[in-house]
Amino acid sequence: MIFASSDISQLETRYRANFINSLGGFKSVTLIGTKSVQGNENLAVFSSLFHLGANPALCGIIIRPNEEKQNTLGNIMATKHYTINHIMPSFYKEAHQCSAKYEEGISEFSAVGLAAAYVDGIVAPFVQQSRIKFACELVQKIDIELNGTYLVIGKIIKIIVPDEYIRKDGFIDLQKAETITCSGLDSYHTTMALARLSYAKVDQPVQEI
Repeated sequence: MIFASSDISQLETRYRANFINSLGGFKSVTLIGTKSVQGNENLAVFSSLFHLGANPALCGIIIRPNEEKQNTLGNIMATKHYTINHIMPSFYKEAHQCSAKYEEGISEFSAVGLAAAYVDGIVAPFVQQSRIKFACELVQKIDIELNGTYLVIGKIIKIIVPDEYIRKDGFIDLQKAETITCSGLDSYHTTMALARLSYAKVDQPVQEI
């Protein structure tokens, strides 16, 4: 089938959401941990994480339109800290359940059965069960007027990765760590590596490394 922009706008709401969300292919899926100034923990599943730069180490997330309450956006704006936690096959259903609309002040950690863990100097909670996790400090929030979403840019200030998943050149072996990925809004996937390839140069063929 071929869809024009006019066809897309006429699709049924949930059909369109599933269709467009899966159109871009596989995405990173993580749990973002925050804590309100009142001390309430919050945990939310996000599939919008992206790399912005390595020096300084920056990443971005897109947050859908919402008010700054005791939720991910509100807690980040109030405390400036949040954690990003990789998801594994052993708790992907619990992670997905974090997308449920719990009442303000209810801890998703407790509600879904995941454990919060804290590191000195970081206000926000990590997910104890997660093997790869890192903490960010808010650098900038950009309002995207086009659709009412927000781009939140964070500086990576703490990284927790077991030595066994880090190769000699700094590459993190996500498959070995059992980090999962997602497509669309509700489809979760494990991965199988094809190969790592050499740095591309115009006068040299690509090599597996």
